[in-house]
Amino acid sequence: MKKTTLLVLCLCISTSVFSQKLSKDKNQIIASVEKHKEELIKISDSIWALAETAFDESESSKILADYAEKNGLTVTRGVADIPTAFTATYGSGSPVISILGEFDALPGISQKSSPIKEPLEPGAAGHGCGHNLFGTASLGAAIAIKELMDAGKITGTVKFLGTPAEEKFFAKVWMVKAGLWDDVDVNVSWHPSAGIEADVQSGLSLIDFIVEFYGQAAHASMDPWNGRSAADALELYTTGINYYREHILPTSRIHYHIQDGGQVVNVVPDYAKLWVRVRDPKRSKMLPTYERVKAMAEGAAIMANVDYKISLVSGIYETLVNRSGGEIMQHNLELLGPISYTEQETVFGKAIQKATGKPEIGMDGNVYPLKETEENPGGGSTDVGDVSWNVPNINLGVSVAPAGTPWHSWAVVACGGMSIGHKGMIHASKAMAMTMLDLFKEPKLVSKVKEEFKTRKGDEVYEPMIEGPPPLDQK
Repeated sequence: MKKTTLLVLCLCISTSVFSQKLSKDKNQIIASVEKHKEELIKISDSIWALAETAFDESESSKILADYAEKNGLTVTRGVADIPTAFTATYGSGSPVISILGEFDALPGISQKSSPIKEPLEPGAAGHGCGHNLFGTASLGAAIAIKELMDAGKITGTVKFLGTPAEEKFFAKVWMVKAGLWDDVDVNVSWHPSAGIEADVQSGLSLIDFIVEFYGQAAHASMDPWNGRSAADALELYTTGINYYREHILPTSRIHYHIQDGGQVVNVVPDYAKLWVRVRDPKRSKMLPTYERVKAMAEGAAIMANVDYKISLVSGIYETLVNRSGGEIMQHNLELLGPISYTEQETVFGKAIQKATGKPEIGMDGNVYPLKETEENPGGGSTDVGDVSWNVPNINLGVSVAPAGTPWHSWAVVACGGMSIGHKGMIHASKAMAMTMLDLFKEPKLVSKVKEEFKTRKGDEVYEPMIEGPPPLDQK
């Protein structure tokens, strides 16, 4: 779809449908979220303290699913053969509007709610991407819609999807393959951020794979000539990758994590293992780089005279943006207005910035204009991308940490367990529920969003980049 056509489409929506003030129904949405506010904060803080990582989020998943059931939604647990994945639905008929909820943490960044680096439990995990806030806000929005249905204001189906393992294995890919969005008209999502905006930026596609080398052990001093070093192959391989970086597209990324390079110094290691990731804004450009990096593993194995094995972990698509949906979300953000912060929260934010070497400007609660930069979508990746290639997706970012905060770090963990994170969570819940309300009340909005989805997707055939069942044994 041409940009001019999209702009006309969006202007048409904004001038003909949107009111410039809060309607009675939207005020009821806000009241519903406020009614559940303390419970939502309690849930978020519980998940923050648990800090469960990919496929291990049993307690976090249960807390969310139990609260959904308590509020009258029908819960199905263990969907897509993933014990911690679940759905919670309410209503009947069309439209079917889904909303995503993540709740997994990152390893090794445990942190107290303190503006100085201070682990809650040394070496433990922490919510450095704010997923304790993510799933909780989305569930709050789903419950607000359910309560509006109960009041007879809207009809249709709301579907909350509890989606685990976003940080590592990308569970949504298996959930998509299981057909959990097949009946959905539009999906709504959000992500914790350092600013407030309707997110119409794409992300990077990626693919994850494991490379293992198998050699022959021997005494490293007495008879090393009898050994064939798997570690030699690993080093040759990573050297090849690092030289190759000069010759890939400027938009592409390659990174790796050595998981096993041998156990002791006096043994020629017969086994080595590393996790490799390739990214690019376009899947079509990422795949040739992936094939080249795989071929290098064979070359390294030949040079070291060892065997090798490559195992696909999973891969994800870049996000297919939807500007029509972004316009709806943007309008609701402007209705809600900015987030205001107390003096204590401002001081906390500046202390975080000081501790991480950033300008001490404090919190940013302003609503940013809608924008879309196709040339440089940013460095992040998410399995929301796979959802977005199967159903139109409307995304949102809301401030839960001060501007400039390093993401996936202790600093985000600190903010997610206190009032700065809580404020962002409640704000996101209201904005998503208000956007869902617009979709339920205005069929032509759903049609416009779906029309743009079809145009942007074009002839692309979605192919999930996974093999076999979810890798639950690799936790």
